[in-house]
Amino acid sequence: MNTRNAYALRARAAQRGRPPLGNVPYGLGTPAGALPARPAAEPGGDLAGRPCRHPLADRRTNARLAHCEDSVKGRFEAIAPTLKAISALQHLDDFAGRAQALARQQLGYELPQGILDDAWVAGLDLKALYAHCAFSALKASAAQFADDLKNQLEQLQDARNFFLDCGFHAIDISPCADGRLKGLSRYILRLPLTSFSWRKAYAGALFDVETDVRHWVSTELRRFREGVPTTAAAGSRYLKVAVYHTSSSNPCHEGCAAHGSNEHKAIEAALERLVQFRQAIENAFCCGASTDILLIGVDTDTDAIKVHVPDARGELSAHRYVEAMALYRETARLSADSARLAVYEAISRASAASGWGTGQGEPHEGMRRLIAHLLINNFSQIEYVAELYGERYPDIGHAERFISVGDGFEEVQMRNVAYYAHLHTLEEGAADMDVGIKIFKGLNVKHGLPIPVAIHYRYDARVPGSRERAAAKARRVRDAIRARYPELAAQGFLACHLSVQDQPTGSPIETVEA
Repeated sequence: MNTRNAYALRARAAQRGRPPLGNVPYGLGTPAGALPARPAAEPGGDLAGRPCRHPLADRRTNARLAHCEDSVKGRFEAIAPTLKAISALQHLDDFAGRAQALARQQLGYELPQGILDDAWVAGLDLKALYAHCAFSALKASAAQFADDLKNQLEQLQDARNFFLDCGFHAIDISPCADGRLKGLSRYILRLPLTSFSWRKAYAGALFDVETDVRHWVSTELRRFREGVPTTAAAGSRYLKVAVYHTSSSNPCHEGCAAHGSNEHKAIEAALERLVQFRQAIENAFCCGASTDILLIGVDTDTDAIKVHVPDARGELSAHRYVEAMALYRETARLSADSARLAVYEAISRASAASGWGTGQGEPHEGMRRLIAHLLINNFSQIEYVAELYGERYPDIGHAERFISVGDGFEEVQMRNVAYYAHLHTLEEGAADMDVGIKIFKGLNVKHGLPIPVAIHYRYDARVPGSRERAAAKARRVRDAIRARYPELAAQGFLACHLSVQDQPTGSPIETVEA
């Protein structure tokens, strides 16, 4: 694979002097290089003031991920400038032919011929064209991610073996639905996508306890009946993880919208759900010892994580944690072995915390290994952001390209690509959907552009009628969304695209309705 000379990543830094494209908002055609960069800091302080070369950072993977980010986000960034250019042609002779040629050249696909042919009557329907382009970019990106996943089979197996060595037969992770966490597994934690048994995002990381208990039951039943991935007598554990987020640059306004950008509320709410989940398992099945819980925070400005360290009884505290950014700086000039040892020592120091963070000893060895692994993986992402953007992302707020509704496109894992609303009925996910609509009223609607809503459900091809039921659910949810936001729908600001997909990761995406 062409990794573009590892740190030809800096090519973006050279673009920062370019002016933005008109008044296009973040996420609607603004190249990353055109976004305002933060000033470089002095060496020894923030990361932008010196070359970032941590001994444990994986620069080869950083280059590969940068190439992926450029190509995926480039598809979305090209939409607005291309449509502007096409709009300027609509009164010329052979407009449809010229427009299609420009679309093929700049976007890589054609536009709906009927919209172009009818433009002379009432003008060009730019809302419909924008929606078509957004969904075309999404499908192309999903296909790219699926191809990349096929090349990671060995890495995937290594991750599964590592989790089993740590004593975990399943990991169920629930991040916040905020689009800035969309790249959690692939970028921030550097874990293969399908290494998680379950991954669903919820606004504020407020996962549905009853649903996750059913996931636990399904996992344990398979262990009992099939011995996959371990037998029921193996003594391994089910790990439930919640992920909240904050903004170090603007914590009072760019934190989690579901909690009013209040980090303390976000932490307490996630902790409460984790405790409820474990208590539900203990109450219903009398085997709480087979479950572990873990809480992770993400600074969405830098992608640096904060891992809350459980004690020997598996209890968590808002005040007992290890911060990856501080640890990165402390270990940047050490040898690889010394830096790795320092990570484990930091976990031990956190376990020995006094005051409000006091716990009952250190977590079990497998949990310590997992936490160390996540922290070390995150060093690469900290370095990635520093090298590519200079200390932190320039778009510290929302810049999502579409709202993903339903089961989501799990293959597409990248920051600020999508806001995710996990729901099977609109009633149960109304809060998530309302947050997403509010975000996109600022990103798109106020600029006259529609809100792309990708309604996507997965089906099991082994089950008769599963695909038809998934398609019917997508139509039902679409109708409910239109009914909930009638003004947006009536004005053409809700653009819904319906698709289904077989359960195996990387399966083709099948359009139900465009």
